[in-house]
Amino acid sequence: MGKLTYVKSASQLICMDGGLGPRTGRGMSMLGITANGSVVIEDGIIVFSGSDTLAEHYLSTRQDDVEIIDARGKVVTPGLIDPHTHIVFAGSRENELELRLQGAKYIDILKRGGGILNTARSTREASEEELVRQSKVRLDRFLLHGVTTIEAKSGYGLTVTDELKQLRAARALNDSHPIDVVSTFMGAHAVPEEYNNNPEGYVDLVINEMLPAVAEQELAEFCDVFCEQGVFSIAESRRILEAAGRLGFKLKIHADEIAENFGGAELAARLGAVSAEHLLKASEEGIQALAKSDTIAVLLPGTALFLMEQAAAARKMIAAGVAVALSTDCNPGSSPTVSMPFIMNAACLTMKMTPAEVLTASTINAAYAIGREKVMGSIEIGKQGDLVLFDADNYRQLQYYYGMNLVHTVIKKGQVVVKGGVLVDRQQPAY
Repeated sequence: MGKLTYVKSASQLICMDGGLGPRTGRGMSMLGITANGSVVIEDGIIVFSGSDTLAEHYLSTRQDDVEIIDARGKVVTPGLIDPHTHIVFAGSRENELELRLQGAKYIDILKRGGGILNTARSTREASEEELVRQSKVRLDRFLLHGVTTIEAKSGYGLTVTDELKQLRAARALNDSHPIDVVSTFMGAHAVPEEYNNNPEGYVDLVINEMLPAVAEQELAEFCDVFCEQGVFSIAESRRILEAAGRLGFKLKIHADEIAENFGGAELAARLGAVSAEHLLKASEEGIQALAKSDTIAVLLPGTALFLMEQAAAARKMIAAGVAVALSTDCNPGSSPTVSMPFIMNAACLTMKMTPAEVLTASTINAAYAIGREKVMGSIEIGKQGDLVLFDADNYRQLQYYYGMNLVHTVIKKGQVVVKGGVLVDRQQPAY
């Protein structure tokens, strides 16, 4: 006889059934809502999802201890998934906000040794233990905002030693924190200062030394490249990603964030990348290429807002049949936030996505963007028991009350990790 976690009587249970693939078009508005719904979790896995009446019948057939969680008056969703973060870093870059307010552009700051290169200097100086300590604080804050799984990119080391250090820190966090951390190698995040006069030499370093070392130590599942004017060209990005593919990495691309018609989305589609990310400047051809591919478009409205740029053309992408996911892009320079609820608000207000679409983009489609669609992203029998209980009567309120954290309870693999907006393990106030 085991122990069951029984979440009962949700005002709306947003099941987000997985279906046969990522949601596109009108499918992004199909939430699978059960009124007065219940979920039963056993050993971290969902064993029942449905109406209260059917739940009571199911439980009557079981001889188990039951922990009851009353969800009356609350919306219950799958745990939120953030498929694009740079969470492992040291240092801060708040001075860059004032530079941008005075007209400086992101790439200009990078070329002057700021931006990513600024963070790289701080991250190189930090020990692995310090990176874990600082990043754990961020993970706790993510948890308080309903996020139960994140992707974490390297790319602030830019040497073999420091990239490996970042990825080991991410692995340590995955092993020690309730949030699942999925690692991505991104040594091609910027050309470090010591290679200013030899960018091809740095590309060779990424291909010939970094990628094999990461693969040998099994520190990352994905490889990402900042494919952008002034960073890595289409040709350089292709070289790196093809080398990564030969070593067994799944592919991601930072694409079309800054320059018009650069071709990053097209490259992602050609290479069969799992995701193309940013896409503020994606061309019509790029959008059509993504629509014909299995690549997920991971959009980052918080980054566009913080950089004071026009957000990605989400409506055009959805109309074309592109599968869209959302992310915070949590990082120290262009999107220093851990709030997926705010990002969901921003997706409505700056990209005109509907409340239903943003829920899809933050759960099942986000799961596809990190290759976890078979184990999370929807409330279905056999998937992980990752749930969020929001203080809201219906799902539309989650986006209507913008800038507010309505997360009440977070359940990770059947365990309550946030209750009443407070971390259960330390009773720490919500941030």
